[in-house]
Amino acid sequence: MNHQLHLFQEEDEPDLLAELRTFRDFGESTLVETVGGLPYFINEFWTARQRQAHRLHEVSYRACFKPQLPAFFIERLTAPGDVVYDPFMGRGTTPIEAALRDRIPYGNDTNPLSRALTEPRINPPTLAQVKARLGEIPWGTFDHYDHAELLTFYHPTTLAHIEGLRAWLMEREKAGLLDQTDRWVRMVALNRLTGHSAGFFSVYTLPPNQAVTVERQRLINEKRKQTPPPRDVAAIIAKKSASLLSDGPALAPASLFLTAQSDATSEIPEAAVALTVTSPPFLDIVNYESDNWLRCWFMGIDPTSVKIAMHRKVEAWQAFIASTLHELARITRPGGHIAFEVGEVRNGKVRLEENVIAAAEGLPLTPLGVMINQQEFTKTSNCWGVSNNEVGTNSNRIVLLKRDQ
Repeated sequence: MNHQLHLFQEEDEPDLLAELRTFRDFGESTLVETVGGLPYFINEFWTARQRQAHRLHEVSYRACFKPQLPAFFIERLTAPGDVVYDPFMGRGTTPIEAALRDRIPYGNDTNPLSRALTEPRINPPTLAQVKARLGEIPWGTFDHYDHAELLTFYHPTTLAHIEGLRAWLMEREKAGLLDQTDRWVRMVALNRLTGHSAGFFSVYTLPPNQAVTVERQRLINEKRKQTPPPRDVAAIIAKKSASLLSDGPALAPASLFLTAQSDATSEIPEAAVALTVTSPPFLDIVNYESDNWLRCWFMGIDPTSVKIAMHRKVEAWQAFIASTLHELARITRPGGHIAFEVGEVRNGKVRLEENVIAAAEGLPLTPLGVMINQQEFTKTSNCWGVSNNEVGTNSNRIVLLKRDQ
């Protein structure tokens, strides 16, 4: 243990920090260093060996953290009935895990796909209801297609069924008839559009958390000497639904999901949130628009209209985080917490946790420390990016903040 930590009086520090110091659930003691006056806690706090998360989480989305991350904080920093929030919810990992643990899930994301992926998995329909709805869809009338360019991904019959389902869902939404079962069917279809096995609607392509361009798919087809086979769209949706629901539902007596900017969530009352667990868009390392073009097409969304935050300069990113933290300070109850996960980018030369801490200056938020969840824990590698900053590591870096009383 770093002797500089005598600056912190252990009897006065929060229970979570005391637990982090002594944590050794996976066989290693926590390595603690002081950087910039704050303690860094380095250990394997949740492990890659913990692969059996709830099946409801098995929805693919680019740049998402594992369910074990929010679970760690939800269990330690909240009680049943508390509100748990994520302003950048992505595929909904934090709100889904919150509901599974009897908390009230709140979520927001400027990308409307995020709400479409998350909301149906809170208080979901039963498998019997899903199968009944699939039986009501007039698949036999879906006998033509308008987007011939998509034949690089799909067999003609499959494409006709995909386009027919898309139009059917849009018509129900326009008529105000779209219910939770319809939203579930749409959510599963979004996740089966493209993939690398017979469990997807498409011929073999890249993983399901992104879609390649039509031209790129042509090249893949040529290289692999493949043509899209027929797929049973309804059967694939039913099979994936059975898998997602096999561990039981995520139930919540209340929930709130928004499609807003992270610093403009007026629908959330002041001091309503006990805990925020989130990971914001990082510097310009992921192109969400190009990744999600096919999902946006299915939803009828113009991807150019989705204002995903992408910042090339650290200073601009820090200003974006500061505005988000200002809003989080408003909605977090006194004594509540924020777990802000950031990534190592640009070959480990940028430590975004420092920018998050700087962005919190002047707000009623006290930085408690930084957790580094290091996979494949070794005493040598844990300090990378902390002391010598020479090599990026496969880790989660979480800034812990507490709302002042």
